[in-house]
Amino acid sequence: MLAVRYTLDMSQLETKNFSSPDKVMTPSKAKMEIVTLGERTVIKMTFHPGWKWSVDIDPTAGPEKCQRHHFGYQISGVLHTISTDGVEIESKAGDIVDIPPGHDAWVVGENSVEFIDFGGLLH
Repeated sequence: MLAVRYTLDMSQLETKNFSSPDKVMTPSKAKMEIVTLGERTVIKMTFHPGWKWSVDIDPTAGPEKCQRHHFGYQISGVLHTISTDGVEIESKAGDIVDIPPGHDAWVVGENSVEFIDFGGLLH
């Protein structure tokens, strides 16, 4: 008979809420509420009308654009994203979005964009 040994993840049960995040960042026209559980970081990002990454986050980035990988769920608003190779998407409420490094993005219209990022923006 073959014996199988399982290794259990020794993580603790844990819960946190965005109503009391571990850290809050407020760059121009944006808010980032950061919650960390163990080694994982989840960020609720809110971008207000008129927000654009290359203007409000890093106007000096030039052709490099945002170099973070974002993977998440969009709660509200419309976000236009363009990659450095020219591929463009518009995401809206209810979309699951995967945005690789090398992009610019901006809010479309008069509604704020809320996005839950499971990609670990801050390592």
